[in-house]
Amino acid sequence: MELVAIVISLALLQYSVFGMLVGKARGTYEIKAPAISGHPIFERYYRVHMNTLEQLTVFIPAILIFGYFGNAAVAAGLGLVFLVGRVMFLLGYVKDPAKRGPGFLIGYIPTVVLLIGGLVYAVRAAL
Repeated sequence: MELVAIVISLALLQYSVFGMLVGKARGTYEIKAPAISGHPIFERYYRVHMNTLEQLTVFIPAILIFGYFGNAAVAAGLGLVFLVGRVMFLLGYVKDPAKRGPGFLIGYIPTVVLLIGGLVYAVRAAL
């Protein structure tokens, strides 16, 4: 489970970096708090940050369940794919929101695998 803990820590660090990018964009485009709109590029960074938060609410429990009841190394590997997908999502979304799809899918599919796999492993352990 150490590998799972490392990947979760990296995911939280990534989320924190995305938050810093929002703060930087807020300053660059002069968006005064608490506003969350005003310049399209700022809004893209903000949406990436919020979407990542939304994804983490499923990803973190899913990777923990899969890692505990299934295979921690596989869970960590899927988690690394999730992290790469999130970076691709950020780069695509900021450049052009229409280009966010591949990064989203590369991050979302591992989460679904972790969630369903974790459920299957947990049910098997319960029986």
